[in-house]
Amino acid sequence: MSIIEKAKQIKMLILDVDGVLTDGGIIIDANGREIKVFNVYDGAGIELAHKAGLLTAIISGRYSAPVEHRAKELRINKVYQNAANKVEVYNKLIAKYGIIPEQTAYIGDDIFDIPLLKLVGLSFAPATGRQEVRDIVDFVTQSAGGKGAVREAIEVILKAQGQWQQT
Repeated sequence: MSIIEKAKQIKMLILDVDGVLTDGGIIIDANGREIKVFNVYDGAGIELAHKAGLLTAIISGRYSAPVEHRAKELRINKVYQNAANKVEVYNKLIAKYGIIPEQTAYIGDDIFDIPLLKLVGLSFAPATGRQEVRDIVDFVTQSAGGKGAVREAIEVILKAQGQWQQT
């Protein structure tokens, strides 16, 4: 099945955080607080996905307060942090929303994401993802993690679904 055919079926986009929504860097200030940099294009892409009716979720292996704040700001439908077993969380997530794997897309960048990337209907990796990940996904973005990769993946999905609107 082609990427366009797979993208037409997507109802939910699931995101990893470090290396996908961010460049993978973790900044700790003098008080021990974590700081993350998020890309405005990715945020705008998530808003466009919501306007097109897509559900969004985050499944991250670590907890980060900035992620909680950014997810709330972007109205991400469901956020799972400290997810030791992403596949287990994924199975609960799709059961909650009554969707099947073929209707889900996931963007991951590291070897810990491979089991989930193999389950979803459409898999993405940022250009900066690990080679092992880039080798197995359906689509590798031209953009780096934290530098518009999420927006690029969303554009692929929305264009295939005839939902992409340039204003």
